[in-house]
Amino acid sequence: MAALLGGGLLTAPPARAIEEVVIEFPVLELDVTLRVAELEDPALLRRGTSDLAELDRASGGILGPRLVEVFSQPVPVAVTRIAEGSVGSPLFEQAMLVLSSLGTVEGRPPDLSGEVLRQALEKASAGGEPTLLSLIKAIPGDRVRLDLGRLREVSQRMLAQRRRSEELIAAVAPAPVAPAADQSAGPAPIRQEISLTVPHRPQPLDVLLLRPSQGGNGRLVLVSHGLWDRPASFEGWGRRLAAAGYTVALPRHPGSDQEQQQQVLSGKLPPPSPEELVLRPKDLSAVIDAAADGRLQVSGLDTRQVVVIGHSWGATTTLQLAGLAPSDIELRQRCANLEDPERNLSWTLQCSWLQAADLAGISDRRVIAAVAVSPPLALLFPRGSGSQLHSRVLLVSGTRDWVVPPDPEAVQPASLGATRHGHRLVLARGGDHFNLRPGDGPQGGVLGSLMLAWTDGAFAAGERARPAEGALNLLTRADWGNAQIALTDVSERLQAP
Repeated sequence: MAALLGGGLLTAPPARAIEEVVIEFPVLELDVTLRVAELEDPALLRRGTSDLAELDRASGGILGPRLVEVFSQPVPVAVTRIAEGSVGSPLFEQAMLVLSSLGTVEGRPPDLSGEVLRQALEKASAGGEPTLLSLIKAIPGDRVRLDLGRLREVSQRMLAQRRRSEELIAAVAPAPVAPAADQSAGPAPIRQEISLTVPHRPQPLDVLLLRPSQGGNGRLVLVSHGLWDRPASFEGWGRRLAAAGYTVALPRHPGSDQEQQQQVLSGKLPPPSPEELVLRPKDLSAVIDAAADGRLQVSGLDTRQVVVIGHSWGATTTLQLAGLAPSDIELRQRCANLEDPERNLSWTLQCSWLQAADLAGISDRRVIAAVAVSPPLALLFPRGSGSQLHSRVLLVSGTRDWVVPPDPEAVQPASLGATRHGHRLVLARGGDHFNLRPGDGPQGGVLGSLMLAWTDGAFAAGERARPAEGALNLLTRADWGNAQIALTDVSERLQAP
């Protein structure tokens, strides 16, 4: 299935339809040829001469039916809808490029736009629900070749990245900030939903506002969500900060939020465009502007000094506002290389930003400090660009979507495998408790205390929080996914001479 979604699709129909599927097993030094006709008719399979027919007879008639069952599985409806609405999208093309490494259709140049896939899905659906076999038959070509060895290569690459990250985690100093002591939740903050007219978007910008019910300190903190997420996922962080006196604004980035994801899955919209790399930091600056001129409906806010917090793509957004200027140099040099040993899943998103990278140097001097949680950044910011920062930045690395534990009062740390070593917080995987959003929990989860301490320190320092030549502080944590390569990226790229 992956190969059919990838770049092996043909750009022009050849004389005949696909007749064979070849599955490569490099570890076994074995190629298995399956004839499409035999996958349709069990009688042909029993008396056929292909590798599949021979394997079926050797297995006593067990293997053949199971493979036929696999190829008879329906293609998910979402695949058809995404293909219908995503043809030509840079993010979709990057996904097609990655998947193309798993298989090809022989004989013609690849089509990474997805147009041939869309046409094949339409043709396969003409007789009812499309299956993998009907999709293969609808693709113009001679032979489909699936390379299972590529899966092994990708796994080995991920393990190598993990080893590098673990070595780096052991070597770098932790952030000079201790998580604040746990506090009671206190009075619930005042929760408002505001719609702002902004000059850079045709539609209003929706903002979730959390402000102290009493004793506000006049300080503003912004939280930026990640790709296909929403402000509500980070209310835990917001409530923790609001309980300490901060006014917290959580904008919904309309071109890359959860609602946009649903539109993509239904085929009504393409994936996020490269322009969102420019629009997202403008969203945050527009919220600061609105606070300054009273449109947030909160009196007495000091917008001359602001702290921003972001997760995933939102973390990249905070780095932009803190002074890092994106560049397209490495994107152009490395995105097309599927063999790059540092390639990971976040490259798919970063490479889709190529067209806008050189336009996205949008900083905001009102930002005196930032917290960036797992930002995609390996290719986006040049080596040594940490010197561009005009704000203090705390990088919380090694985390990834859906794995930050809930509030420690709700789940005992022992059940999560969490231990503290000085100021370094080390987390180990602990079962289903990790299937929560980063900001969940009544007090913002494990990271809520850290963010409060960092924010308090930034405002206490005031103008002194601004570094002369940029400053990155690292809080390291052990993890088990590809996103921990972000720590390597920061250490080796942003702080490189």
